[in-house]
Amino acid sequence: MQMERRKFLESACRACLLAGAGLLISDLTACNTSSKITQLPISQNTISLPVTSFLNDPIQIVRPDGWLYDIAVRKTGTEQYEALLMQCTHQQNQLIRGSGAYICTLHGSQFSLDGQVKKGPAELPLTKYSTRIDQGQLIIQLKTSTR
Repeated sequence: MQMERRKFLESACRACLLAGAGLLISDLTACNTSSKITQLPISQNTISLPVTSFLNDPIQIVRPDGWLYDIAVRKTGTEQYEALLMQCTHQQNQLIRGSGAYICTLHGSQFSLDGQVKKGPAELPLTKYSTRIDQGQLIIQLKTSTR
């Protein structure tokens, strides 16, 4: 009887571990819809990327040289773009791109694609950077930002 109980507990623990690992992997792959991060040099407090970058995906994730946080750049309309710092406003954790949201893996805050809080504990929207187009390049102004 002692041996049967031990075998049952071992098999139950294995099943739980396998199920948990499967759920974790499916959650991680569902959240990570964009794995490509483009490193960009900073020049005169700006970064630039070609507007043709948005042909296949309306959201590009870029990282200015020397920065810890990425910037999500989203095409919002014809010749219109929005740039958001992917830094959680709750405790400054790096955000990841999820399906229709930016997600903080530290405490679970979620932000809409336009930077508004969808789920706390964060209370403030994401930092936005101004953008403009110049000769086929999307220019992101890093100094001037708003919430």
